[in-house]
Amino acid sequence: MGLFDRRTSESGPEQRKLWNDGFGLVATRSLQVLVVLALAVIIVLAITSLPLIVIPVIIALILAAAFYPLVRLLRRAHLPAAIATVIVLLLVVGVLAAVIYFITASVRNQAGDLVDSATQGVQQLQDFATGLGIEIDEQQIQDAQQSAIDFVTSSQFGSGALAGAAAVGNFLTGAAVMVVTLFFFLKDGPTMWAFLLRPFTGASYDRANRAGRAVIKTLGDYVRGTAIVAAADSTLIGIGLVIIGVPLAPALIAIVFLTAFIPVIGATVAGLLAALVTLVTIGPVQALIVVGIVVLVNQIDGNLLQPIVQGRSLKLHPLVILLALTAGAVLAGITGALLSVPIAASAWAVVQVWDGPNTPARFARPKQRTSHDSGVSTSSKPGDR
Repeated sequence: MGLFDRRTSESGPEQRKLWNDGFGLVATRSLQVLVVLALAVIIVLAITSLPLIVIPVIIALILAAAFYPLVRLLRRAHLPAAIATVIVLLLVVGVLAAVIYFITASVRNQAGDLVDSATQGVQQLQDFATGLGIEIDEQQIQDAQQSAIDFVTSSQFGSGALAGAAAVGNFLTGAAVMVVTLFFFLKDGPTMWAFLLRPFTGASYDRANRAGRAVIKTLGDYVRGTAIVAAADSTLIGIGLVIIGVPLAPALIAIVFLTAFIPVIGATVAGLLAALVTLVTIGPVQALIVVGIVVLVNQIDGNLLQPIVQGRSLKLHPLVILLALTAGAVLAGITGALLSVPIAASAWAVVQVWDGPNTPARFARPKQRTSHDSGVSTSSKPGDR
């Protein structure tokens, strides 16, 4: 009987040990990961199911974060909240309309020439590589070109073109939702945020407040900084294209400005297109000069402009940026690609203030090196020496 009692009393620690060993920890973490992934899938499905509402609201939030300091400045000048908001809203809408008009007007009239020049440039590069003895599968290139031609001439593409009225209607509806939402974000943003914080108290309130401020600051810095960088890139590259005498310079400048909002990939795509057009319209020497200009501007962009106008708070690893761009493009096309990086940067900003104003979450903190790692302990106290 005593033996039975002893075994019964030891069953509790034995059972607890099953969850404390290596397999138990793996099982626990796996279950936590599955729950987080399920929640993420639900959120993504909800977002992708209502793109006409979710995307305009996200765009409005990003624009509000960028332009709210101007509203605050006008209100400090004793302007009523409604008047200050209307002034800033008209400014935002006017700037967006001017940018869209500039891009569409520049590209629309030269789109055909751009496509023809890029296609001829690829063909010239192919011929050059073949002349060097590099084997290129001609059939694969022809199959890719034929697939593109078949898509453009297919009935699905035609039906999509016929559905242009519906697409325009959706765009106008989304634009209206964005403008109205932007108005209220600019006018009552702090009040809305205070309302959302009501359920939180104590440390949870402080954490939620820090996270919200970090997101708004990150989004605002990203939009303002990226716009400045895009304007600088398009101006510097545009000056080079004009000096060289590239015929399609206005359209290329517009494309450079637009693609600058897509990190890593955008500059590469714009530079490749500019080099191909220059190769066809002028010659290989000038095309190499264009490549050099694009590389130089990208170096100035990455090493000077971005650290100054955006700061290190937005610095993400290139792999993270590429993964975010891919996920955004898969979920929401070009709009998702444009929004994915600021969203990822905002998430990282929240992690950086999770446990305090300057204290990241535990998993994101740099680990201290011990004497076992480097031969010198970094955690030793002065009195221990």
